[in-house]
Amino acid sequence: MLKSTAPTEARAGLPPRGIQQRAQLAADPLEATLLTLFPLLIGALAGLIMLGGLALALLGRTGTIGTLPEVLLGQHSAWYLSRASAFAAYLLLWWSMALGLAITNRLARAWPGGPTAGDLHEHASLMGLGFAALHALVLLRDQYIGYTLGQVAIPFASTSYQPFWVGIGQIGFYLMALVALTSYARRRIGARAWRLVHYLSFVVFAMALAHGFFSGSDTATGWAGAIYSTSGLSLVGLTIYRIARGSRRAASTAPQRTLQ
Repeated sequence: MLKSTAPTEARAGLPPRGIQQRAQLAADPLEATLLTLFPLLIGALAGLIMLGGLALALLGRTGTIGTLPEVLLGQHSAWYLSRASAFAAYLLLWWSMALGLAITNRLARAWPGGPTAGDLHEHASLMGLGFAALHALVLLRDQYIGYTLGQVAIPFASTSYQPFWVGIGQIGFYLMALVALTSYARRRIGARAWRLVHYLSFVVFAMALAHGFFSGSDTATGWAGAIYSTSGLSLVGLTIYRIARGSRRAASTAPQRTLQ
């Protein structure tokens, strides 16, 4: 006969394990409070990343961070804010990707836990999308480049500054929005379609990395190079581990699917 591969919970008439774990977390007041505060904590972290990026940029260019108030309020504030929000968006995208891979690799069970990692993954993705939008829209105030709304919104519409790599970043933003927003339509489009769209996350990250590396004015600095290299290599490592683990799992479960 054909051996059943249904989860133990389903055969016993119980909810799936993930739902049981979320119910346990919801029953814990401390965990419920932390999950409620996650969006605020991620936003605060992104703000610190932005200020840290500004401080590093000033330190690398002038040797001091004493001009930080002038940068935030001066005539070039839009340019500095755009650069800082770009790094905040990039690091939030990386964090979301790393958590997503950790969930599929089951590494998230060690820390911070599967359901918690899922919520962090979702919030980081949305916050990254918001900072990416800020990165683009704030350039409307920059007097040096002089972008129009159409040039900001339409890929490759501007020719004033690195048009190809800026266009790559614009396409990446729209794909990022597609991936993030379809998560809320998973029941409507089905798990298979959602999974296929979700694979675009790898394309989005590659586009964001290329956009930042080739069009970013801070690429030549040591700290920016360290961010790009460590984030990229870490995701490559997690992806390789995911593929290897999936292959071993498929090989180990193959005998269970044979007719007996």
